[in-house]
Amino acid sequence: MRVRRVVTTRAGGCSVAPYDSFNLGDHVGDDPKSVVANRTRLAEQIGVEPSSLVWMEQIHSRTVTVVDGPLDEPVPATDALVTTTPGLALAVLSADCVPVLLSDDEAGVIAGVHAGRIGSRVGIVPATLRVMVELGAKVERIGALLGPAASGARYEVPSQMQADVERHLPGSACRTEKGTAGLDLRAGLARQLTAAGVAAVEIDPRCTIADRALFSHRRGAPTGRLASVIWMDPA
Repeated sequence: MRVRRVVTTRAGGCSVAPYDSFNLGDHVGDDPKSVVANRTRLAEQIGVEPSSLVWMEQIHSRTVTVVDGPLDEPVPATDALVTTTPGLALAVLSADCVPVLLSDDEAGVIAGVHAGRIGSRVGIVPATLRVMVELGAKVERIGALLGPAASGARYEVPSQMQADVERHLPGSACRTEKGTAGLDLRAGLARQLTAAGVAAVEIDPRCTIADRALFSHRRGAPTGRLASVIWMDPA
């Protein structure tokens, strides 16, 4: 089974400032018509029907939802999607949070996870791995891609918050480039995935706060949302 992954940037859409231009978030105040046009273009570019591009109503939870067919509306109140259905593209919206794309290519089980500070703290990634295993995946065959997100160099947080997240997600505490308390969620998640036995973990090095080709809520809200998408080509 061939697994495909795409991560978008700000370029190539029709949204106007401050959502310029390829905003894919429908909850940030952008013109709904522009969002629909951008989502349609994304579906066309990756070769799936717009209805086969599955979105989430992301709420910073540890809720995981299994999907098996096209949907007319975003999946309500969830932060991870898992499927075994080829041609169904799972989309994660982000603008500083960590998008996590997981796959066991041999078993044909994929997942898209929205892992922000709260979701990472409460265990959205381990919860997703458990559901994938229930559907036939083996942890040692799963590969992970951690997409563009706020980097530890730029993600400043209060010391108490840093310590709290570190207790739940060891390896995430860091110092920023200013020497202040920071969080590197991708480092913590990579450590968590490796400890769980995940075979391969890749990290996209781009920082959403530093890279103006990407949307960043911390750099300047209101703003749009990137999409990280995973799908399996139909046989």
